[in-house]
Amino acid sequence: MALLAGVAVGAAAITGLHAQNKSAYVVIDISEISDPSAFGPAVQKTGPGTEAAGGHFVVRTEKIVPLNGTPPKRFVILSFDSVAKAQAWADDPAMKGLQAEIDKYSKQVRFIVEGM
Repeated sequence: MALLAGVAVGAAAITGLHAQNKSAYVVIDISEISDPSAFGPAVQKTGPGTEAAGGHFVVRTEKIVPLNGTPPKRFVILSFDSVAKAQAWADDPAMKGLQAEIDKYSKQVRFIVEGM
């Protein structure tokens, strides 16, 4: 009986740890780039802040093969340890300023998804 109770407590603890430590991804779907010569340098400025916030690039490409519908011009996926860290990165005043600059030269949809 004590063994069974110990297994149940251990399983509950592991489930709780997994729930707290879910990774998160920032997905950026860029449908239009109006000024590539300004867009590129603006985007380059986001790298150091992303790394400092604990994020790293998983996908960053313009090489997209459509399977259905019109693909974006560029697609980016950033990985973070948690939704909270991804949200903190997005809410950082410096990142918001850079994003406002990038938005001048592109049309984007950005969102956070929780990983498994």
